[in-house]
Amino acid sequence: MEISLTPDTYSPGLNDKCDYVDCMPVIRNGIYCPCGSRKDKIYENNSKFQIHTKSKKHQKWLENMNHNKSNYYVESLKQKELVETQQQIIISLENQLKTKNLTVDYLTKQLTIITKPELTYDLLDIN
Repeated sequence: MEISLTPDTYSPGLNDKCDYVDCMPVIRNGIYCPCGSRKDKIYENNSKFQIHTKSKKHQKWLENMNHNKSNYYVESLKQKELVETQQQIIISLENQLKTKNLTVDYLTKQLTIITKPELTYDLLDIN
């Protein structure tokens, strides 16, 4: 079994005006850019990634992120709420599962007690 290293996902930085701007990350295992210009393209080094950041599609993506800042914030809050709700559902389901497992264990034990014969007979001795 080999260990595979996954590339990082690029996220732009913020400038003094709280606008998204490109900043060159340290690339160790490659980097994936979510701008969508080249689907599933992994950039192995800074020079290739820097060339990519100058592309029209990447610049348009960055501009779109700056125009939709408030939408991203609202979406982030909704996702946080969703995660919290899902965590509560998971806890509730885990508790139900524990209860049902205890019930199954108890009923299994009761069944073995009921079906266990009181006396055992050696069929070879019967004549």
